[in-house]
Amino acid sequence: MRINILSVANKPPNWVSDGAAFYEKRLAHQFPIQWTDIDLNKIAKTKNPNQANKQQADVILKKIPHDDHVIALAIKGKTWSTDELAQQFANWLASGKNLSFLIGGPDGLDESCIKRANQAWSLSKLTFPHQLVKIILLEQLYRAVTLLHNHPYHR
Repeated sequence: MRINILSVANKPPNWVSDGAAFYEKRLAHQFPIQWTDIDLNKIAKTKNPNQANKQQADVILKKIPHDDHVIALAIKGKTWSTDELAQQFANWLASGKNLSFLIGGPDGLDESCIKRANQAWSLSKLTFPHQLVKIILLEQLYRAVTLLHNHPYHR
């Protein structure tokens, strides 16, 4: 299984790259991670957030591999406990499909991305800095994997 993370963002600061690399390295031996960054600077600038989200969605939707199981990170998504996420991960593994996680820009994901997704997942009711979501996503996936393998990290 491959994990594809599609993220709308500008070039991340070093602390984001370092944090993501830390968990990516821990996951990569079992689940290769592929990053697909959609550069905000390359998408037409507009003051209308809905229009910007639509433009971002057009790029995202073209980059999702056709057969992937898609999980959109969305504020209106379902929240999972750590145990529930581990069960979701086990289900994803059993499906045999690659995974694509969608991380929207500063104003979230366009509704067309949510509709394309097989699942919508909310990391929290809290609002996180956009770049931090990359690290949180990878850490939570790593935690789920360690839980499935009875590794002590998950405690």
